[in-house]
Amino acid sequence: MGATVLGEEQRIVYGKLIRDRIPEIIEAGGRSATVRVLGESELVPALTAKLAEEADELRRAELDDRLDELADIYEVLMALTAALGYSDAEVKEAARHKRAKRGGFKRRLWLDEVGPA
Repeated sequence: MGATVLGEEQRIVYGKLIRDRIPEIIEAGGRSATVRVLGESELVPALTAKLAEEADELRRAELDDRLDELADIYEVLMALTAALGYSDAEVKEAARHKRAKRGGFKRRLWLDEVGPA
C-alpha cells in the first residue's frame, strides 16, 4: 500500500499495519499520528498484507539492507504465527515435516517447465 499526500498541510494517509512504537516515533518528530487498534477479524489479513510488503522490500533491498528486511519478515511471521494460534515450535515442526516430505531449497532448483513423459 502506498502513502497518499492530502491537502496543503502534508497529511499522509498510509492505511497499513505498523510496529508498536511508530506512533511515539512520529510524535517525537513533531507530527501527529492517527491510529486505531485492529479488531480480531482484521489482524490476520493485515499481517498477511504486511508480510507481502516486507517480502517485496527484501526483494528490492540493497545488499547492506537485507538483514534488516529479513528481521522485519521474521517479526511479522512471529506475529502471524501467534495470531493464527500456533507456536514457533509448531511452525518449525511443520517446516521440518514438509522438508522431509518435499525437500528444502538447498539444491537451488528452478522448474522451467513440465511436459509429457
